[in-house]
Amino acid sequence: MVLAACSVAGDPPPVASPAPLTAVAALGEFSTLDYCSLLDTSRLKNATADAPDSSFTSCQVDVLQGGRSRSVTIGPLAADRDPNVQAYDYARPLPDGVSVQQTGFVPERTCGRAITFADGIRLAVSIADDDGRGSVDDRCGAADDVVGGVLAAVSGNRVRHMQLPDRSWGRVDSCALLNTPGLAAAATDAIAALAGHSCIRGDVSLEFTVVKQASTGPSETLGSRTSRVVADGAFCRVRTVQPSPATPGRAEQATVSVVDTSGAGGDAACTPARAVAATVFAKIP
Repeated sequence: MVLAACSVAGDPPPVASPAPLTAVAALGEFSTLDYCSLLDTSRLKNATADAPDSSFTSCQVDVLQGGRSRSVTIGPLAADRDPNVQAYDYARPLPDGVSVQQTGFVPERTCGRAITFADGIRLAVSIADDDGRGSVDDRCGAADDVVGGVLAAVSGNRVRHMQLPDRSWGRVDSCALLNTPGLAAAATDAIAALAGHSCIRGDVSLEFTVVKQASTGPSETLGSRTSRVVADGAFCRVRTVQPSPATPGRAEQATVSVVDTSGAGGDAACTPARAVAATVFAKIP
């Protein structure tokens, strides 16, 4: 008699669950992220879009949708706790570990969303109606369309990064400049934003941005750079610009801000702001 051999198949190996998606895994290096690579205006129904403007920390584009003029912004990134970010039932598919919230503290006629990744880092998305004719539901439906485009760019490996030229201020470490000995805020620790393009140290901050049009008004020389000083409530802001080495027709702007905590008002913060700007601007490459 020949006995037929039989074998019992073992249990199949368990299928690994996808790892929760973090902002670093989704977006890569924050300091060079091209936020406009996350934008897909084709998802906005009945819309035509201008060429988008990419800054160091955001992407902004003007669109005409259904006869209404709107502004779409993606960015910046943030990680701090914000009570204005509220739960929201986003009804579309989401990657594992990712959630979408609504942001409550936004300008009038604006709908804000926050894409929060598994590591707690969130990306802001907003749509603002320029003429005030759009409804809340219509605005926020369009904001959700933009959110869907961001997530599709991530899942489709379409996230890009900027190749910043050597002389671009996007390569400058803002906190390293505020760590300069002798600044008024030297007794406190410097706190960098996620992308590194801005830094706060006590009552002093420094931010690098890309702008369409440089500030106008009376100028003075601080740190060997043409600068403009503006008092704004308790703040005084000092700005200087250079032509963008990466984007023709745009300028890179450095802004030093100092807040007056004495309650003196007026331009009380402008004397220390000028002193900080003279030191910082002299060290910008």
